[in-house]
Amino acid sequence: MSRQSLLYIYFLKNVHLLNVAYFNYVSFVCLVFFFLFSPQSPYRTVLKDTAIPTIFDLTSHLKNPHTRHRKRIKELTEEDIRKIKERRLASSIDQIASKKDAAEDGTTTNEDEPQLSTEEKAFREYLRSLFEAVVMLGKQSIPLMPLKASETELKPNNFQALLDYRMNAGDEALKKRFEATAVNSEYLSVTQQSQLLDICENTVREEMLMEVRESRFFSLVTGDLVEFANEKHLPLFLRFVNQQNVLREEFLDFVPFDGDEPALVERLEAQLTDRWGLSMEDCRGQAHKATGISTTKMKAVAILLMEKYPLALHMPCSHMALNIHLANSLPFPNVQVVMETLRRIGAFFQAQSTQDELEKAISTHYQKNEEKGAALKQACIPGWTEQHNVFDVLLDMLPPLLLCMDNIRDNEEGKFAASVVADGYSIAETLADFEIVVTIVILKNVLTFTRAFGRNLQGETLDVFFAANSLTAVLHSLNEVNDNIDVYHEFWYEEAVSVATMIEIPVKVPRLFLRKQRAADVGEIQAEPYFKEYVTMPVIHGIMQEVEDMFSETNLKALKCLSLVPAVMGQMKFNTTEENYADVYRNDLPNPDTLPAELHCWRIKWKHRGKEVRLPTTIHETLQLPDVKFFPNVNSFLKVLSTLPVLKLEDSKSDTASGRLQAYLDSMPPHQWNKSLAMLNVNTHVKHDLDVMVDKYCRLYPEDDTEVDAESEEVAEEEAGMK
Repeated sequence: MSRQSLLYIYFLKNVHLLNVAYFNYVSFVCLVFFFLFSPQSPYRTVLKDTAIPTIFDLTSHLKNPHTRHRKRIKELTEEDIRKIKERRLASSIDQIASKKDAAEDGTTTNEDEPQLSTEEKAFREYLRSLFEAVVMLGKQSIPLMPLKASETELKPNNFQALLDYRMNAGDEALKKRFEATAVNSEYLSVTQQSQLLDICENTVREEMLMEVRESRFFSLVTGDLVEFANEKHLPLFLRFVNQQNVLREEFLDFVPFDGDEPALVERLEAQLTDRWGLSMEDCRGQAHKATGISTTKMKAVAILLMEKYPLALHMPCSHMALNIHLANSLPFPNVQVVMETLRRIGAFFQAQSTQDELEKAISTHYQKNEEKGAALKQACIPGWTEQHNVFDVLLDMLPPLLLCMDNIRDNEEGKFAASVVADGYSIAETLADFEIVVTIVILKNVLTFTRAFGRNLQGETLDVFFAANSLTAVLHSLNEVNDNIDVYHEFWYEEAVSVATMIEIPVKVPRLFLRKQRAADVGEIQAEPYFKEYVTMPVIHGIMQEVEDMFSETNLKALKCLSLVPAVMGQMKFNTTEENYADVYRNDLPNPDTLPAELHCWRIKWKHRGKEVRLPTTIHETLQLPDVKFFPNVNSFLKVLSTLPVLKLEDSKSDTASGRLQAYLDSMPPHQWNKSLAMLNVNTHVKHDLDVMVDKYCRLYPEDDTEVDAESEEVAEEEAGMK
């Protein structure tokens, strides 16, 4: 064993002897690392190969006259060791046998637990079968009610059909329950089905909430609006670090979106605190993936939340490219039309037939420039409408895109459905408008300055750290454009005119604006000044304001603390100053007074590591280190930083909760969406404890009450049918 290892073991074994305050303990750790890693240490002496630390020497005390009054340590012979092992083995066997006998006799049941009658046991088995069926429907994304077979005939209820199958397969609990039920009647009422779904949903949610409460800190993430029964709901996700130090982002619920901004804030607070038992004081970030008219409302919600909870930092969501987020945040009708058209284009070309038609149009348009055509085909892969360079690609693709839509509209071979032809025509009409062309050109040029910055934000930890330090340069570039807006607008307007001329779109001021001006008896309006005032300047000002809001001084301080990650530290030559930014999370640390000394030890540990030791590159890797627990402040710091919604998930290449939710919504028609089944489908990885579900149901809906409610509902349905 090497000298360093022996010395390290010696100090660790004697830590319990130090009856001093915590600060002295940290100083002691610093001393250990100085001994082990500092080449300038005066104590770097060489131990002999035969040296043995006294703590492991069990016989040296016998030769020491000062220890003669201490209790002697008996030296065990091989026979003694053998007898001890035999006694332990016999004891273990006896314990196992006694437990087995008790289990067979039924004596292991807790005396405090109530004894269940035969009827109660049968009822619980019946409930277990029902819950098992509901969970299966949720996991397999099967709706309760199928589509209509015709106007006069309905397919059987999927839930009822599944229960029929289970009974035919030999489910005795269901058979005994429904053997007297009429063939054409439903086994369960709508109310009972709703109760089962609620229990399943709440049980799965509680499993995840237990982990969130254990981790304490979390961030709030919302998604695009989803409509159930003509009511808009906001998907709600929570991001947290679990007890295994793994970053998780889980889907928890749908929140009604009605009401104004203060009402929505109160609803979110009530959901998190009153219903889920969390504290908004522990919320460390928020991100809202809003689109369309909901964008303005969610920005107001974020501001209100930050006024109440300053550490709930409003940041971009890691699932969305920064340029897409910035464009979505602009409340101008022409920009919102462009963004909505992009979403429609992305959905339109999901089908292979329309994608093939687009590639054919690209080949036709760029037949004299095959290299450009090949590059464009490579760029328009699925999901291209959500990339950082989407406006560059859209502008290059505009001519072949319109050609593709014209071909689909003609539909000479009749391979496209009427709905596809109608969608293609609508998209083409929107794009063939000079105002839209100008808006695309302006967005492309302005967002060029934020493209690299946004790509780094979604990159590795080192990229995010450098992005936080490059924001000043981004804002400087945007300010330079704003100061010379006349020059820049002239170039951009000429580019828009050139593109419009190529695809034969007339250059003109929007009809709606001209009509308003004529009503006000205003003279002739020139196109270039109009687009400068109503497109270029609003876009540049809106982008600048949004960047400043999303990356405030507090947000940047938080991101600069990523220098705690060893790889970032190494890139900075271990000359980092995290303590200058640590005030943001000072109250979240277990021992903030010892933070400077602990950070110094942390830097020394990695600076003087062995050559074979690789620097961890991410927060996740760092948190998985076994010795990070010896740095409690650093450990807590990294966990809080990890929850920030701007940082990408470690397993972002695999399915995310938002991706699974979108897959569920895409898998069936909107009128078949169900909130509870969506919850089960998105969270199939979460433990589904059927016994817990049965217990909850028995407490909330006793058997007698359930039967009375079912009979009342059947009578009401019969009376309604007679009327």
